Amino acid sequence: MSATPDARIMTGAEVVLEALKDQGVEVIFGYPGGAVLPIYDALFQQNHIRHILVRHEQAAVHAAEGYARSTGKVGCVLVTSGPGATNAVTGLVDALMDSIPLVCLTGQVPTHLIGNDAFQEADTTGITRPATKHNYLVKRPGDLANVMHDAFYVARSGRPGPVVVDLPKDILIGKAPYFPAPVVEHRSYRPATEPDPRRIGEAIALLKRSARPIVYAGGGVINAGPEASRLLVEFVRMTGFPCTNTLMGLGSYPASDPQFLGMLGMHGTYEANLAMHDCDVMLNIGARFDDRVTGRLNAFSPGSKKIHADIDPSSINKNVRVDVPIVGDAAAVLRALIAAWKADDAEQDRVVLAAWWRQIATWRGKDCLSYVQSGKIIKPQHAVKRLFEITQATKRETFITTEVGQHQMWAAQYFGFDQPNHWMTSGGLGTMGYGLPAAMGVQIAHPDALVIDIAGEASILMNIQEMGTLAQYRLPVKIFILNNQYMGMVRQWQELLHGARYSESYSEALPDFVKLAESFHAVGMRATEADQLDDVIHAMLASPKAVIADICVAQDENCYPMIPSGAAHNQMILAPGQEGGVAGVTDEGKVLV
Repeated sequence: MSATPDARIMTGAEVVLEALKDQGVEVIFGYPGGAVLPIYDALFQQNHIRHILVRHEQAAVHAAEGYARSTGKVGCVLVTSGPGATNAVTGLVDALMDSIPLVCLTGQVPTHLIGNDAFQEADTTGITRPATKHNYLVKRPGDLANVMHDAFYVARSGRPGPVVVDLPKDILIGKAPYFPAPVVEHRSYRPATEPDPRRIGEAIALLKRSARPIVYAGGGVINAGPEASRLLVEFVRMTGFPCTNTLMGLGSYPASDPQFLGMLGMHGTYEANLAMHDCDVMLNIGARFDDRVTGRLNAFSPGSKKIHADIDPSSINKNVRVDVPIVGDAAAVLRALIAAWKADDAEQDRVVLAAWWRQIATWRGKDCLSYVQSGKIIKPQHAVKRLFEITQATKRETFITTEVGQHQMWAAQYFGFDQPNHWMTSGGLGTMGYGLPAAMGVQIAHPDALVIDIAGEASILMNIQEMGTLAQYRLPVKIFILNNQYMGMVRQWQELLHGARYSESYSEALPDFVKLAESFHAVGMRATEADQLDDVIHAMLASPKAVIADICVAQDENCYPMIPSGAAHNQMILAPGQEGGVAGVTDEGKVLV
């Protein structure tokens, strides 16, 4: 081991914590085990970094995702070797798909035992290579400090993502030099952030001549920081164009703004999807043309000119061929677009733009999210809408997480987001069990805020053990379960695509969620009829403790609109009774008009 004169010598575990401190880490989510006990011993002897003890390693990663997504900081995770690392893989892939910056520290057996099938050994770097943006196995004490700093740089730079640092126990126990974080530019990883001015000029030329433009913003705008969302609003209002968001982009443009068309994609609004289909120029900022948005690729937005701005060059022309590729940070791209729009002398044709808005108004007139709440049975749409309206009235800062399924889509449709970083959901991987631990991470980051996990009764059970974490740290997270006793989205697809053969989608042995909440030192409450709903929501929000609100909703309600998998994005199924809607699909997946 060699050290430069400015290096300090300490144990490897102390080097790890010193690096975390230098990187601004305040909270780490983890679960101890033999290989990482040196780090836990060092944690015990310091007061700079708070450790949150979860009940499962997957939950540790989801909690760090919620923390990162709601703050814009890098989330941090600490797990042991073997099963500790493998349990974290689902969360790592989730973070990779949704571009969430994380550093996950994993324990490893001593270097001389690697490859010997030692107790709790796993090939963590091999297993996580496709699950992470990058990973490291530290084999030399002199590399430890630089690897730690490198991991944070890679996690937060360019397209954010999860990074694993695998730490053999002998590296943690032995002595190692500590070097402060370097301030020089990274020697090999230098993602482009500033867009090519020529491409910006080409984009503005197309946009100024467009008759049916649309702005399509994704999670990359939120990842670029609050300024990017502010610039998006400035650009959209300046141009007068309609704007739509992906599921991950909700909140980047205010849902209450009249230029917002709602979410697009498989369960997006009629007006957003039809506008995407019929547009002549599309500006995509920070979205990756996901299949849940495009539908059938060869029928996606035919005849339009496509502009795609993304910080990840590999995302451009990956799924959809575009006419103007722009590589750059979303904030930098929007700043350049605004400046170029103002500098361009060409006049925008406001007459044709007004005609486009009239067409959009016709599509909006279909009111594709309308529903009728009548009788005693609670409609799930009504439950989410009332939750939104009542939380709005409280004026409290509110963060929403979700599990995955029908309730997730209803939350996206009926809970309006006017700010970025207040909506946390699993988009790319669609991970059931995400919402509760993510809410935990959000509540740790924002202790005075109202944090609600909109859940389904099937998803919530995937990580229900984290109710113990809520109790230990007195986290007043509210869990709002839309309980239809089915894996709702599975049941919906079985109804529409598989002849209503409900194979293994009914939950026959659900717990009593009220008693379950009480067993975890939380408050349980239930609404079984529509006239009980508001009282339960008010009581839930007023409670200073964690709450599980079991909202018993209609069992057979489907989430509409819906684009069947493999259909074009203008082949939407609307709710029964809506004029022009589609009634269903055949077993072969053909749409029935």
